[in-house]
Amino acid sequence: MNELFRALPALLKEYEDSQEVREAVIFAAWRKIAGETLRERAVPHRLFKKHLVIAVMSDTWKKHLEHLSGQMIFKLNSVLGSAVVTYIEFRVDEQSVLNDRAKHKSPVVSNENIRESAAGELTAKLRHSADAIKDEHLRYQFLMAAGSCLARKKIMKEKDSE
Repeated sequence: MNELFRALPALLKEYEDSQEVREAVIFAAWRKIAGETLRERAVPHRLFKKHLVIAVMSDTWKKHLEHLSGQMIFKLNSVLGSAVVTYIEFRVDEQSVLNDRAKHKSPVVSNENIRESAAGELTAKLRHSADAIKDEHLRYQFLMAAGSCLARKKIMKEKDSE
């Protein structure tokens, strides 16, 4: 697989006039530098000249990745052997991410399903403890994080008992 990625710069030079090839090569390079966790939450959506558009699952991911875009551009261009991408735009488009995951058979749970699962795991004691958090948004984030953790723990326990 690494040999394939070493061939990407030559492929770009060979087909520099083909927008489709450039886009496919850059998308492949993005998936390589993104890593497994990020690939499940952010997918290449479109290439326009040297401007790469990435669809992300949520506003939180968008903000986080915007802070890392310089590093990502550097890594991407290093893999590609030249400054092929000069700007990355992150757009919240959960459906595009889910569609891409379906194509690559890597299931991703939607934010709505995560919230439902998390809410189902919240106990009265946990809700009471969260009432001490004055900021309403922070309290909600805390409850969703705790609920998600409990839901994940429950799923892992069920898998272990199978």
